[in-house]
Amino acid sequence: MIPFLDLKKVNEPYEAAFQEKLKSVLSNGWYILGKEVETFEKAFAEFCKTQHCIGVGNGFDALVLIFKGYIQLGKLKKGDEVIVPANTYIASILAILQADLVPVLVEPKLETYNINPDLIRKKITSKTKAILVVHLYGQLAEMDEINKIADQNHLLIIEDAAQSHGAAANSNNFKFQIPNASNFTLSDPEASGEESSGAKAYSFYPGKNLGCLGDGGAITTNDSELAKVLFSLRNYGSEKKYYNEFVGVNSRLDEIQASFLNLKLPNLNADNDKRRAIAKRYLAEIKNEKIILPFWDFSENHVFHLFVIRTENREELQGYLTQNNIQTVIHYPVPPHKQKAFPEWNNLSFPITEKIHNEVLSLPISPVLTEREVSFVIEVLNRY
Repeated sequence: MIPFLDLKKVNEPYEAAFQEKLKSVLSNGWYILGKEVETFEKAFAEFCKTQHCIGVGNGFDALVLIFKGYIQLGKLKKGDEVIVPANTYIASILAILQADLVPVLVEPKLETYNINPDLIRKKITSKTKAILVVHLYGQLAEMDEINKIADQNHLLIIEDAAQSHGAAANSNNFKFQIPNASNFTLSDPEASGEESSGAKAYSFYPGKNLGCLGDGGAITTNDSELAKVLFSLRNYGSEKKYYNEFVGVNSRLDEIQASFLNLKLPNLNADNDKRRAIAKRYLAEIKNEKIILPFWDFSENHVFHLFVIRTENREELQGYLTQNNIQTVIHYPVPPHKQKAFPEWNNLSFPITEKIHNEVLSLPISPVLTEREVSFVIEVLNRY
């Protein structure tokens, strides 16, 4: 069986170092917001080329806190509209609702699965105050155009980067050569950070490109005023213990999880390169007219958190792959507007989103997938 994602194998190289980190945290006796969290925040901010990183409990809290931070600063208020992709994981939308804001759904482009900038303009009203951009499956949305729209309409931009750790915009120096995967190169291997345009929310859920061994998240921003509020909001609204300036929450990146992330962060670029190399092979060698492969411009704007194909007969294809010992996952079977949680949206029609959710299937892709396993997946798909 080729598992969709073998987390045990992903983390095996770190086991001895994890044990040492655990011993270090235990012997230090400082378990909340200690040196490991501080070290990670500095390192991840540097990696993302931003001034500030705020470690929080999980990626969902990261989004909610960004919205609440902007509300605290008076840049948003309850009832404001936030444009968000209709094609996204439900957490993006739940975060907007948790902050007492109003989500406005916008269709994606079928080619990229990310929000369609041309349709954003049509949904802007006098109540629209922000755009929540989701970099789905690891591919950056069209930020140049989205930033223009935001500037022209005085809108905030918040980015859900839970699946796009290390993706870099405006880096079309990627050299694509086929069919030999060994020719995979990046002309500038250091150009893997990200420039923040407002605030970005990250998740370190175990299955992410940078994952810990539990829940974890972070916010990155160049906005020092926002960062100051966020550092306080995550810790009960307090900068000084027992003195509370805001109505905050308890959402702090765990010291032990931060220590694990400190071990894994230096390898994130290399791991993303491995994912791109696998994606390169899939794109070059899967040749089946029944399968639609994902779009990629071969720049560093995609880190392939997921490799998502489409087919009209998804259940049949998934069953076929299972019979051939290849595990796949559907990301995601039900679009947000069709969820029982949102009965007021169930009659809405988003045909592109619905088509995507009815046809997508995620293939195995991870830094520990072997060349032999990749070849087998390709061979089986080409026989379908």
